[in-house]
Amino acid sequence: MSSIVSSTPAWRDRVAVVWLVLVAVTTVSWILGTGPASGTVASVVVLVLALFKVRLVGLYFMELRDAPVVLRLLFELYCVAACAVLAGIVALT
Repeated sequence: MSSIVSSTPAWRDRVAVVWLVLVAVTTVSWILGTGPASGTVASVVVLVLALFKVRLVGLYFMELRDAPVVLRLLFELYCVAACAVLAGIVALT
């Protein structure tokens, strides 16, 4: 009995999954942004999804996932702070 072993490195599988998630989140954002439900809530959701995508790109394509703890913490704090400030601005206008 022969077993099929993938010759694709594990990191490439992870990157492919992250890429598919980015495509799916982009599609959801586009639907929310152009659909009939576009308003303040939809705008905040689109903004949160955009910053989630920023986080995924930073962690998986810029390899901040394996960065020193301080650098990764600064990046994570940036994502949270930017999301909170921008969502607050959108919600208040």
